[in-house]
Amino acid sequence: MNLTLTDEELAFRDELRTFFTTQIPAEIRQRAAEGEVTKDDFVTTQKILNANGLAVPHWPAEWGGRGWTPVQRHIYLDELQLASVPDPLAFNADMVGPVIAAFGSQEQKEKFLPATANLDIWWCQGFSEPESGSDLASLKTRAVRDGDSYIVNGQKTWTTLGQHADWIFCLVRTDPDAKKQAGISFLLIDMKTPGITVRPIKLIDGGYEVNEVWFEDVRVPAENLVGEENAGWSYAKFLLGNERTGVTRTGASKARLARAKEYAAQTKVGDGSLLDEPLFAARFAELENQLVALELTQLRVVASSSDGKPNPASSLLKLRGSELQQAATEILMDVAGPDSLPFEAEDIASPAWAQHSAPLFLNYRKVSIYSGSSEVQRTIISSSILGL
Repeated sequence: MNLTLTDEELAFRDELRTFFTTQIPAEIRQRAAEGEVTKDDFVTTQKILNANGLAVPHWPAEWGGRGWTPVQRHIYLDELQLASVPDPLAFNADMVGPVIAAFGSQEQKEKFLPATANLDIWWCQGFSEPESGSDLASLKTRAVRDGDSYIVNGQKTWTTLGQHADWIFCLVRTDPDAKKQAGISFLLIDMKTPGITVRPIKLIDGGYEVNEVWFEDVRVPAENLVGEENAGWSYAKFLLGNERTGVTRTGASKARLARAKEYAAQTKVGDGSLLDEPLFAARFAELENQLVALELTQLRVVASSSDGKPNPASSLLKLRGSELQQAATEILMDVAGPDSLPFEAEDIASPAWAQHSAPLFLNYRKVSIYSGSSEVQRTIISSSILGL
């Protein structure tokens, strides 16, 4: 196949590149490049993108979609990440929004989709539970119908950015006697509802990115059920397919590697710089080649997925993309060297980017777990691609 962009696609790329580097505030892009995006940064960026039709281009046209080709969608994500623009909040743009657009009632679409696209509502995901992670279908959070409401009891965990959320979309068990997947429903819950408790979980990088969420006799209007009762597993599979779109994050890895090279060139070693050291030069060259190979593979997958059908090769992209994201954070930390050891220390020579490099490296251990762990991806590759 021809992996060269057409003239129209090149013009499309240049238009997006100009927009992302001129219309998104430079200070936001700088914080994003260092892995320090704030809630206000997400909101500000998504409102700018939404005002220009760039927040949810993959949604149906009536709700803000652009009808782009898969290649255009790929270019959009790549340029967004290369410019260090914070992605539209994934819980909104790639998860619950497409589910509501595809399976929600007209009333739900009108109530939630415009606010979801503009980040007037901040969503979080209520799927994983203490004993239901990879085996999500074993979840135990119950929702019992009581007149015009459901009464929800249970616990969710690893709820990313739940401390900021206005609403949570949850998988709940509505038929305890059905087979595991058959008795699950998809429920939208206002986080201000009495009975909800959010407890932060401190991560290895020292931050509070994820949470436990407890539900104790939480009353949820039945009108917040998406689609049919006990059909939530189908909607969850649809959502997870959207979640994995763009999870390779090739553009972000290329941008981070370029920053690492820039800092290496500024680090003096003998008569030259760290970039002149054979070991570092070889590592940079190897990572750059691997990213080119991944990008070409991604383009092939994108082009072959134009019919909209899932491609098992996406598991290969997820697996390799996770490894290269981690490798990019590792080499950045290695460039920082001893300056990566302090954190948020003042009045010392260690620069801020170096102090942030170690927590960033530790935080990125997560990318080989979420959206399907590397172990799960290898199982899919072995069965669906290699036929083992």
